[in-house]
Amino acid sequence: MYIYQLLKWPNFTWDTEVITPLLTSVRYKQGKLTGRMMGLGFSLQEEAELKTLTEDVLKTSEIEGEFLNPEQVRSSVARKLGMDIGSSVPSDRHVDGVVEMLLDATKHFSQTLSDERLFGWHAALFPTGRSGMFKITVGDWRTAQEGPMQVVSGAMGREIVHFEAPIAEKVPDEMQAFLTWFNENQSYDLILKAGIAHLWFVTIHPFDDGNGRIARALTDLLLARSDESSQRFYSMSSQIQKERKTYYTMLERTQKGDLEITDWLFWFLSCLERALTEAEQTLDTVLTKARYWTYFSTKILNERQHFMLNKLMDGFEGKLNTSKWAKMTKVSNDTALRDIQNLENQQVLVREDAGGRSTHYQLIDLKKIDF
Repeated sequence: MYIYQLLKWPNFTWDTEVITPLLTSVRYKQGKLTGRMMGLGFSLQEEAELKTLTEDVLKTSEIEGEFLNPEQVRSSVARKLGMDIGSSVPSDRHVDGVVEMLLDATKHFSQTLSDERLFGWHAALFPTGRSGMFKITVGDWRTAQEGPMQVVSGAMGREIVHFEAPIAEKVPDEMQAFLTWFNENQSYDLILKAGIAHLWFVTIHPFDDGNGRIARALTDLLLARSDESSQRFYSMSSQIQKERKTYYTMLERTQKGDLEITDWLFWFLSCLERALTEAEQTLDTVLTKARYWTYFSTKILNERQHFMLNKLMDGFEGKLNTSKWAKMTKVSNDTALRDIQNLENQQVLVREDAGGRSTHYQLIDLKKIDF
């Protein structure tokens, strides 16, 4: 038996004595992070938000086993926010769809949630009308045509059913009850409401596909309401992706339990608290990048050097050498070497200890520079 089959569904209960101390801690960290972010200049706030939203889009898809192109996502987010990030790359319709859903949820967090708004999100996620190779119902609730909606894992023929959603005929009524509750003002905290909404929505599982991504968008919408800000400086999806196995375990356990959801809310709040801690590190990264660009402003840089320095500060994979520089900037190895040597002479890059054919370069440590 699943929780939606219980007589008192969906009247959830929880132990406030267990939840309140953790909720208080989350609220404190939320306020502390917001205060730090508001103390930044506009350009640094933009940089932090761009980084957060890009991660959110990438990670909410990765949770479902789908890996989007990071450069496409970053460019799409920047374009839709009206940010000038210099060189950008075209993004496909699927990437733009995920970005549009997330931005609608967070930038318009105060707007009423309706079935039509959810249908729009769903259509944006599946612009071709297909999930992979399979045609699905897009922009509408799932139908009974495809049979029971199940969450399964394992090899074909040895599948394990982790959850079976309510039959399709019940979805319209279930979603009407959910939307009525979602748009009402409850007496409890909006962060708790975000945790309940996430569980409730994925339990109904109203769409053929995309339910997890939409549930996380609803979470972001309610967290934006709790922040009273459309700017996003922390990513719940990024933290869920790191705890993906536990996330699915907690969902399954809760959906097969009773309507007392203290354990689910405790995990949800703990995950959010860790997301806020990670956001503090993101802020430190943004501030470090700003310090580097202050230092670089005294240097003479060409377009290629500007591009590669941004890459190094945004998290360069592996170690930088001449051949990587040449490949990424589409120049010869000789030109790449001249670019690098010029940055060495300007005290921007330094060689790592290994020499010869294995020579690698890294950014200079600003702690060793007075400027």
